[in-house]
Formats: sequence, C-alpha cells, structure tokens
Amino acid sequence: MRVLVAGATGVIGRRLVPLLEAVGHDVVAGSRATGLQALDRDCTARFVREAAPDAVVNLLTAIPHTISPRRFAKEIALTTRLRTEGTRNLLEAAPGARHIGQGLAYAYEPGEGPADEDTPLWPDPPAQFRSARAGLAELERLLTEAGGLVLRFGHLTGPGTAYGTGGSTTRAVLAGKMPIVGEGRAVFSFTSTHDAATAIVAALDRDVRGVLNVVDDTPLMVREWLPALAARLGAPEPKHVPAALARLAAGGWGVAFMTRLRGADNTRARLWLNWRPRYASFLRETA
Repeated sequence: MRVLVAGATGVIGRRLVPLLEAVGHDVVAGSRATGLQALDRDCTARFVREAAPDAVVNLLTAIPHTISPRRFAKEIALTTRLRTEGTRNLLEAAPGARHIGQGLAYAYEPGEGPADEDTPLWPDPPAQFRSARAGLAELERLLTEAGGLVLRFGHLTGPGTAYGTGGSTTRAVLAGKMPIVGEGRAVFSFTSTHDAATAIVAALDRDVRGVLNVVDDTPLMVREWLPALAARLGAPEPKHVPAALARLAAGGWGVAFMTRLRGADNTRARLWLNWRPRYASFLRETA
C-alpha cells in the first residue's frame, strides 16, 4: 500500500515511518521539509496528486515544546487550523484514499470511570480549551463523514514528548514546579509514541471507521503518577497546591487539566484492531 504520512517528522511520525516500511508499505513522508504545506489548498493538492496515496495518515500538529495553560488557545491555534483546514485540504486532495487521523482521548466530558468512544467530548470546557475542543470535533466530523478513522491518543510519552528526556513536563518535575493541584483527581490515560504507531499500522490493515481510543491499560490519577514520576527522575516530591491558588497562576484550564480530566477505555481498539499496547502502564514505561 502507498501511504502518505502527513506530519512525518513529528513524535509519532518518526516512529511510524520505519514501521510502515518494515511491513512492506511504500511510504511518502509529508512535512514542510518535503514540500507539504497543508494549509495551502493548492500546494496540498499538488503534493497529494504526485504522491498518489492509497491511504493518508494525518498527524498534522504544530504544538509548542512548552505551553502556558493561560495562553493555551493562542499557542495551540496553528494546530487547531491544521486539524480543520489541513484535514479538509487532505480529504479534498485524496477523496478515494483511506484516511486515518490523530485525535485526543483526554477531551471527554468529566465523569466517573474511563470514557469509551460513546462518551461525548467536553461540551463546555474552560475558555482556554474551547477552540481546541471545537477543532477536534471538526476533525472528527470531517474524517468520519468521509468514512475515515480517528485514533484518539492519550498523553503522549516517549522520545521527543513532554514526558521524554528534556520534555516540558520532565523539566517541570525536575525543577519541583509541577504540583499536585487540589486532590489531584484528574485521570490520565497515556499513549507511548510506539504504541500510537503500531495502532496506525494495525488500522491500515482493517476496514475500521469512526473513532477509537488508543491508550494504555492503566488510567492513573495525577496524585498517583506524578509522585511516581518524580521518584523515578530523582526529583523533589511534588508540592500540594489548593485549586484556588493554582487558578491564579494557571487559569481555569490549568486547574481542570490537573483536577478534572477523565481517563479513556481502550477495549474497542484492542478488539477491532487486534492491537495491544507494549506499555500497559506509564509507571512501567522505560522508553
């Protein structure tokens, strides 16, 4: 199969391209460096026409290495455009191809227990996350209406991510600047970049449509994984900060991120893709 990977130089793309080649796919790497300007409709059409893909994997993002929760909407704005305009351009350029896109498994409406794919996205999140949430919903609408598949990934871990060596979360934990906010009840489902890539490879072999959670097996509260990560890094034990005080520094989205996020259930991805995460728990991940 000839596969165009849009966003081939990102943290998932760098894992995905060699895996696709290893199983025999003919891969076209799409990035700004190779001439894919996804927000330019005509440029995208020319690039895709020349690539002539059987499948398009859309991993387009432009996420800063460090994000301020207070300025989240502004700092994620380009990624939101890539998720909407970029996705639309790719679909128009390759209407007959199989389309797989990257979504998020931590934008669910808060509630008890891991969310499955029928759980709605957060209808009224804090202001700083609203435009990003709208962009995610539009990406999913575009892809599902075109008969494509959205893989909702959790908090990405591994080389080059916020949780990798030198990543923003790792640096904050080492510096003792990532506290447990309130009771630390936000639940995180993690996804290693390796597991994200293997799920995409599995999806290309199956006619699965709609949305799937691609996350590890062990959702964890912040108060569970953050002290464990600090201990693993040899960092200071995280401080505890009241939510009201944290709101002054990080805003409503920063507090919600640490106190209200909901984990995700991966049952459907395991069944429908015959996929299993190599890293069943972030606390046991070594890559």
